[in-house]
Amino acid sequence: MTTLDQTTPAVPAAAHASPLARIRADVRAMHAYAVQPAQGLLKLDAMENPHRLPEDLQARLGQRLGQVAVNRYPGAQLAQLREALLRHAGPPAGWSLMLGNGSDELISLLVLACGLPGASVLAPEPGFVMYAMSARLQGLGYHGVPLRADFSLDEAALLRAIERERPALLFLAYPNNPTGTLWDTAAIARAIAAQGAHGGLVVMDEAYQPFAACSWIERVRERPEAHRHVLVLRTLSKFGLAGIRLGYLMGDAALIAEIDKVRPPYNVSVLNAECALFALEHEAVFAAQAQDIRAQRARLIEALAQMPGVQAYPSEANMILVRVPDAARAFEGMRSKGVLVKNVSTMHPLLANCLRLTVGTAEENTAMLQSLSASI
Repeated sequence: MTTLDQTTPAVPAAAHASPLARIRADVRAMHAYAVQPAQGLLKLDAMENPHRLPEDLQARLGQRLGQVAVNRYPGAQLAQLREALLRHAGPPAGWSLMLGNGSDELISLLVLACGLPGASVLAPEPGFVMYAMSARLQGLGYHGVPLRADFSLDEAALLRAIERERPALLFLAYPNNPTGTLWDTAAIARAIAAQGAHGGLVVMDEAYQPFAACSWIERVRERPEAHRHVLVLRTLSKFGLAGIRLGYLMGDAALIAEIDKVRPPYNVSVLNAECALFALEHEAVFAAQAQDIRAQRARLIEALAQMPGVQAYPSEANMILVRVPDAARAFEGMRSKGVLVKNVSTMHPLLANCLRLTVGTAEENTAMLQSLSASI
């Protein structure tokens, strides 16, 4: 009988090459999205809503989630959620909505859907890192347009970039992350018109809408015909449900129908959908939480203005960007005192020596102010 050893060919040397070689070189060269360890620290680094549900609503939500048919794939429940979100957001007639596993997934799906040869993505910088990361992962070009030194929109530079690059997607965060800026309405309207003139899409990213003075949806309702190429992106993370990872994208129904084709089936779980439906039924509770956060933001800005060595920038989000003499020293000092914020000083040259502070509860904000004062 012939033995296995006699009939098995020798393994070529190439078979012993590292399997990492099968991973794209550009992926291996990237830095993963970093989530800071926060155990034992006052967590004010990720723009989360600091308020939990009242205990009675916690109990009612738990009972409701226990009745969900987790043995079944999501179905009619998602249609109910889409309708509830449309009522909540109030886009114009003829607009539709698609769901995502957080707005991050929707950004990736948008880039995937627009990934024609030579296509590119354009966004002001500093901005949300996922715009550039999603573009590069899908093989699209990415072009960042620097903001002015005060983090306002450089309209002339943006319009030149739109004309030069003719991007498939223009991302405009409204308000912006990490600066908290709500850019000039007229400048944004002109950028939207310029992008539409060459057939490009505009994504108004309203992740921080619960804390802003206005929403671009108001402009869309006024002039729907000028916004057929505009999509509005939102998330329930800042609404108060960061843990369930649920985002939604709104736009002209025909446009949403095409983008929705690249969405993975069942990308939103039945538990997440039910939790979102429950929260929308108790919208007033979350609106009160947002009002408290806005009040605490005003308190923080006032206190920071009196702090020597600290420059706080105006914000329409649940975060405040501050510039300090030495961001690394201030960050480490605050962490040693049990307060975790975000050191954004290396993200972009305009952010040199900047920290991003999340607005917390009154008690958390007092602790944050004390630790910052002692660390600069």
